[in-house]
Amino acid sequence: MSTAIPLPLTFIVGTLLALSSPVFAQSFPPVVKPKVEAAQKHVRTIGMDEYREIVESPGAALIVDVREPHEYAAGHVPGSINIPRGVVESEIVNHVGISGKADMDRPIVLQCQSGKRASLAAQSLRDLGFTQTTVVIMNLDDWKKAGNPFVK
Repeated sequence: MSTAIPLPLTFIVGTLLALSSPVFAQSFPPVVKPKVEAAQKHVRTIGMDEYREIVESPGAALIVDVREPHEYAAGHVPGSINIPRGVVESEIVNHVGISGKADMDRPIVLQCQSGKRASLAAQSLRDLGFTQTTVVIMNLDDWKKAGNPFVK
């Protein structure tokens, strides 16, 4: 019988905070890069100009910022809702329901700091059966620098 050695709470909390930090999010470990690239091959991607058009006139599109809540609270694109990447599969149905049934064909535009987390989230939604997922590939800092709408 083996005995597990409990990890100190400070180590666990520190690790969780590090993994959810914007720095970690922007610099994925190299092993994750192929997964992000593979996801981007299977989902629609757009850049800043097309995203600006959607933000200005979203129509039926649901704009989802998949960054962590503290990142979203520090500033976000107006009209976006925050569903962190880690819970997007379980939370998306709360926003695309029609009479208790998810609208799997509703346009969903996913955005994060750079497009990496959004790509992985879009792949997960595609795997669940959502048919109209789009990923914004851009740097959110460039979005702000270009004078695009941003709410703090």
